[in-house]
Amino acid sequence: MGRRLVWGLLIAFLCCAISLFLAPNDLHRSLVAATNHAQQDHHVNRAYNDALAKSILFFEGQRSGKLPADQRVTWRGDSALADGQPDNVNLVGGYYDAGDNVKFGWTISYTTSLLSWAAIEYRQQITSAGEIEHLRQAIRWATDFLLRSHTSSTTFYTQVGDGNKDHSCWERPEDMDTPRTLYKITSQNPGSEAAGDAAAALAAASMVFEHVDAAYSSKLLQHAKSLFEFADKYRGSYGASCPFYCSYSGYQDELLWGATWLYEATGDKKYHGYLTSNQGWSGSVSEFSWDNKLAGVQTLLAKRFNGGDKELGKYKSDAESFICALMPGSGSQQIQTTPGGLMYTRDSSNLQYVTSSSMLLFIYSKNLVVSRVNGVHCSSKYFSASQIRAFAKSQVDYILGKNPMKMSYMVGYGSKFPQQLHHRGSSLPSIKSHKPKISCNDGYDHYYSSSQPNPNVHVGALVGGPDSSDNYPDQRSDYSHAEPTTYINAGFIGSVAALL
Repeated sequence: MGRRLVWGLLIAFLCCAISLFLAPNDLHRSLVAATNHAQQDHHVNRAYNDALAKSILFFEGQRSGKLPADQRVTWRGDSALADGQPDNVNLVGGYYDAGDNVKFGWTISYTTSLLSWAAIEYRQQITSAGEIEHLRQAIRWATDFLLRSHTSSTTFYTQVGDGNKDHSCWERPEDMDTPRTLYKITSQNPGSEAAGDAAAALAAASMVFEHVDAAYSSKLLQHAKSLFEFADKYRGSYGASCPFYCSYSGYQDELLWGATWLYEATGDKKYHGYLTSNQGWSGSVSEFSWDNKLAGVQTLLAKRFNGGDKELGKYKSDAESFICALMPGSGSQQIQTTPGGLMYTRDSSNLQYVTSSSMLLFIYSKNLVVSRVNGVHCSSKYFSASQIRAFAKSQVDYILGKNPMKMSYMVGYGSKFPQQLHHRGSSLPSIKSHKPKISCNDGYDHYYSSSQPNPNVHVGALVGGPDSSDNYPDQRSDYSHAEPTTYINAGFIGSVAALL
């Protein structure tokens, strides 16, 4: 029945006792209202549980490498088992970041940070939903790869696969024959964004495994410290993954992101000193993304400010600016909403900004309550913690079906969801049912332009989302709206977990 339903029926019983003093009709109405509310609450929570489970399952469909015996996404097979061989290193594993077959270390790191933050912030809720072990497995699949990518104190592999050649083919990862070109950063060819992001990811993940696998946690933290030192000592902007992932915000945000998570993981005052002495790098932003981590830094450090660390005031004020930039009706609102109420940052893969921003809104509202801070002032407008949380909840609900299209933007969730996912493995016949190789051009000629639904339902995949008018054409070729990414799902996990 569920604990909430049981409590609801108990309340109904108490209402019955109290109603000895009520008229018979009042008694009946009280009983019906209490029971209906409990049943509705139980149904809604079950729906969020289902969305959480499916959004975590998605990561198994994105796996690269040798798949484990307990692999649940059975239409996938082993792939890219020779990654790293040109440099005689083992770079097998990790995730394909989107609908292609390239592994980008930068976005794997960002994804890992969000997954780990969700596991830390909502451990109890995710555990109660029965998904904490699946989430840890998703994190570890990424961190194992990041550890292998960090081959020396000043060498970190940042990408596997030639993006341009990969994108010219439409083939399953199991058939992949495009060049598995290796990209790396070194002291002579630095990339502080990639190294700083990886440091943050491993530091955050070390907290996830601290009481589960102490030795592994310690290893993650050791590599995180080394990567941060590498990022900070050999400063330089990362450009190897352009034009797919270009650094527009510079590397200072990743250095702050790495230092923040290392401070969270260790409590070492040297990271606190780094953060206080570099507060000038922080500023007002209106997005939280793989490129710009400032809002994440500000949210974490604002909690510490509200807890008494008054040296972090700049981060706290910038965190409030971020809230004000998102909240509808704010005097300083920068991110507008669609007619249906969805935050709209930009047209390409917009849900990545929705899920990451919603995650921060949920966490910030929670921290306000814990710190006994009433809310946030945005010019002449005031937003309470409950109002901030309610807006974040509206974004999750929109994604799951409360929108003008009356569809879910998560594949496999609800009765109506995207059918033509822009995703190679999902759109081509499974290697399990169609053994013959499907070549690069055959994939485009026979499957890419097909009007049929994808043969493999990639359960849990969140697409890029609707356009600014709330329309979604559901066309495989429309990658701006129909392509999933690991970081869209990671932000969503950190949002829906708040509603459990």
